[in-house]
Amino acid sequence: MSINDEIKNILQKFKKIAVVGLSPDTSRPSYGVSRYMQEHGYEITPVRPGNEVILGVKSVESLKDLPQPVEIVDVFRKSEAVGEIVDEAISVKAKVLWLQEGVTNPVAEEKARQAGIIVISDKCILKEHRRRF
Repeated sequence: MSINDEIKNILQKFKKIAVVGLSPDTSRPSYGVSRYMQEHGYEITPVRPGNEVILGVKSVESLKDLPQPVEIVDVFRKSEAVGEIVDEAISVKAKVLWLQEGVTNPVAEEKARQAGIIVISDKCILKEHRRRF
């Protein structure tokens, strides 16, 4: 399966997204991307310390605090933070690890793959959704 087919399949099949690093600041890319995905039928859960309400949803401190199973873990954090996020994604049995543009961590990505998680790296989920739908 090509990467394009894989991305389309992911975006059609999985609708529950935990957004790690979702900012309450409406000018930040994480906010705009998450709002877009929410408007297109995806269930967004902010993962950000502070328990703020972002996009009408109370944030959780970590992936381990999610109220329900997650399908996609969408990461808006520095590449150095991905290792810890992968450990949490594995523990909550995430299906997909999506690293936004500019976010890569080959060691952590391989660890996720070895745990059976699909990895999409260095791509914007909003741009990929717009290309396909």
